[in-house]
Amino acid sequence: MRLDKYLKVSRLIKRRTVANAACDAGRVTINDRPAKASAEVKAGDILVISFGNRDVKVKVTDVRETVKKDEAGAMYEEL
Repeated sequence: MRLDKYLKVSRLIKRRTVANAACDAGRVTINDRPAKASAEVKAGDILVISFGNRDVKVKVTDVRETVKKDEAGAMYEEL
């Protein structure tokens, strides 16, 4: 699954356009490498997202096209 879509579906970032902008600005890394919005995300990847003055580090546990709001947290595990 594309990184920008994963960020939106997992609700780490609310909108796909915002996820796209964050990737373009270099604020998202996959396994310690800067990632473009089109990068593929798979289970086991480590994502680091820079939000202003703090970083969110998560491990991808599941990749699904659609998910209900209350199940979105099960797609990743915070580190």
